[in-house]
Formats: sequence, structure tokens, C-alpha cells
Amino acid sequence: MFTKNSIQVGDKAPDFSATAVYEQEFKQVKLSDYLGKYLILLFYPLDFTFVCPTEITAFSDMYNQISSLNADILGISVDSEYCHLAWMQLDRESGGVGDLYYPLVSDLNKEISLSYNTLSNEGKSLRGLFIIDQDGIIQHILVNNLDVGRSVNETIRTLKAIQYVQNNPDEVCPANWEPGQSTIKNSPTQAKEYFKSI
Repeated sequence: MFTKNSIQVGDKAPDFSATAVYEQEFKQVKLSDYLGKYLILLFYPLDFTFVCPTEITAFSDMYNQISSLNADILGISVDSEYCHLAWMQLDRESGGVGDLYYPLVSDLNKEISLSYNTLSNEGKSLRGLFIIDQDGIIQHILVNNLDVGRSVNETIRTLKAIQYVQNNPDEVCPANWEPGQSTIKNSPTQAKEYFKSI
């Protein structure tokens, strides 16, 4: 018998409740608040670092496009809510993130990072990205090391592919698929039509 040591795609996303900062205010957020929407969980190491603000602001800059896909974002690190607030109150040119279109969650006790298996040996969150569907099921997991930032465009492409196959369960998306491109019928005989066309 196989035993699982951590969460994986297809599992129910671990619920949590925590303090977040949004629009310069503290608020409580729960994962379950987002049921009915897709959710991008964006774990990152620490505020006031170097790669982190580039990711946090890049996702905020693309927020309207993500929101148009019935999706939302939560940024999560092991910093306190007060640290998040100070980071948001600092402009981008000075190493801050300024106003964001989505909340930053405080995981000071590291329980959320532990439950999503993103906590590093040094006690920081790795660059974990999770796409959770409308039913609270994990559909995508990506984890980078601390020195490598993630791609917002690839996250959006993956989200669109997940939504497409959920709405078209008899089809699958090939490598580098973009909306409007051919998919593969989920059948040994019908799949050949796709491979004949490439």
C-alpha cells in the first residue's frame, strides 16, 4: 500500500483562517470564503526581499485579467500582518509593493505553509503556487526555489487550460496549449486526429 506524505493535485485544499492585509486594513480570510471561484495561492519567502516584490506586483498588475476568469489571488508568507502593511505602504521604487489588488496573508505561526508543504528548512515559505478550483480541489502545484521567480502569463495559461478541460471533460490540452488551439479527444482512436494534424 502506498502512503502519501504531503498534498498533491486532486486533493482537497487544506482550509485555513488567518489575518491578511488588504486596502491598508487588517481582515480575516478563510480559504472556504473563496469556494465558487478559482483561487491562486501564491506562497513567497519574505517581505522586503528582492525577487518577492517582482512577483507580488506582477500578479497584482495582471489582477483584472485573472479576475475576469472567475479567479482570485492570495499572497502568503511567514511575515506578520504588520510587516505586510509596512511593505504595502512603501512604494515600488523603494522596494515596497504599494497598493495591491489582492490580500497578503500572515502565516506567522507557519501552519499554512506546513499544511501546503511549502515551508523550507530555514523556516521561510518556498515559492509555491497552487491553483484551486471552484470546489476547493487542488488542480495545479508549482514550487520554485528561493532564487527563481514565477511566470504570471504561464499561471494564466494553466488556469485557462484547467477551466477548459473541466468544461470539456472529453478533451485534454496538449503542451503549450492556448485558448482557440486544437485539443486532443480523450480517446485512443479520436486522439489520432490531433496527431495527424501536427
